[in-house]
This record gives sequence, C-alpha cells and structure tokens, in this order.
Amino acid sequence: MSGQYVLLSGAEPFYFEGNEVGILVSHGFTGSTQSMRPLGEAFADAGYTVCGPRLKGHGTHYEDMENTTHQDWITSMEEGYKWLDERCDAIIVVGLSMGGTLSLYMAEKHPEVKAIALINPAIEIPSMTSAPNQTETRFLDAIGSDIKKDGVQELAYEKTPVKSIKELVTLMDKVKADLSAVTCPTLIFVSKEDHVVPPNNTQVIYDAIHAHEKNIHPLENSYHVATLDHDQQHIINKTLEFIKQNS
Repeated sequence: MSGQYVLLSGAEPFYFEGNEVGILVSHGFTGSTQSMRPLGEAFADAGYTVCGPRLKGHGTHYEDMENTTHQDWITSMEEGYKWLDERCDAIIVVGLSMGGTLSLYMAEKHPEVKAIALINPAIEIPSMTSAPNQTETRFLDAIGSDIKKDGVQELAYEKTPVKSIKELVTLMDKVKADLSAVTCPTLIFVSKEDHVVPPNNTQVIYDAIHAHEKNIHPLENSYHVATLDHDQQHIINKTLEFIKQNS
C-alpha cells in the first residue's frame, strides 16, 4: 500500500530465494510487476534468486504515481539490488520498457553488474518529449497493454500523469548521457512493431554502450509489452541462455 492508495491484486513485488546468482527484474512506466512475473517465475524455476520490485507509485492508482519522481523509481531498483546483493555473488538485471532504462541506469552506476537484458528499452520517445508542454492537462490517455495477442491485458494505469511523463523524460535523458559507462554484456530484444517506444531506441542504445558483448534480438510477433505477448516463451528461453553464459 502507498499512503491511502490500495495495491492492486497482481501488482505485488515478488521475491524468490534460490542460488548465488541474483536477477533483478523491472517492469515499465505506468505498468506493474504483473508484466514481468512470468519471467521472474521462470528464472526462479531455473534455480536463480529473483527480485521483482514494485516501482514506487505503480500498481496502485495513477494519482499515486503523479506524486513520485524518477529518483523514487531508481530507489525502488536500488532497494531490490540491495536485497539481492545480500544473498548473491552475482547480479543480472532484466527490464521492460522504462524497466530497461532503469536496467541501463543500474549498469551505469554498478559496474559489478554481470549483464543486462533489455526488452523494448526506452531512451528517447519524441511524443513524450512534447507532452510536458501541455501545462493545463493533468492526465493523458493510457499507454499500457500494447499487446498483439488477443485476450491479454497488462495490469497498467488507465491514465498517464503528465507530471510523470516529465520524470520519465528526465530519467531517459540522464541515462542516455551516460550510456558509454555500460560495459557489461547486453542483450536487447526489440519488437518490430511497437506503438509505445520507437524501435530505433534499441539501435541508439546499442551504438552508445561500450559493452564488448552486445546483441540485438528482433521479436517478430509481439508489440511493446512483449513479456505478455506471443514471444514470451522465446524471451524467457533466450534470456535464460544469456544468464547462464554470463554468470
């Protein structure tokens, strides 16, 4: 619970204790842990120690999110990282959308991170850069549930706070400016059709990071929330393979 806001069912953080390799799993902007739980459970089933933090202001109500900053989201990640660091010898970070942005941030600030896997990561979204100019508008339409698979819904907010968009833009700018600090092995999944984050974000990230091992893996049959889409099992399989190679 966050203040007077009730935590939505399915948006709870998740923790699985396993072996000495820890995996920090991050959901995206206006979303919840529900979008990453299938990956988290698959990693746990493979024996890893897994933490899926709920980013502050998420999984409750969009008015709750409006009161949080990008620094709050970073803090949520740092707390998850600390939980894993107390239990594990190695940590790998996996993130969707803004979770990918935060994964890059963690790799920039924690050189000891072994590897990162990003799913449709966000580093520049032109449509959002112009949103902060809408000073009279408090909330915009939802951006969640960009999913190709029929009948699947992301547990995400039905409105997007303009104030939060400003915070996301600040976060993306901060992370983009320091991408050269990312040196760990990096796997990037990119949906060929994405209605939230322009797919060219992946190439921008790929070109700027200084990882000796970096790979782009295209997703042919999913939209933005690929972790809940047709390519879910494919992402799980490739990421588990990547984790095994880098831990």
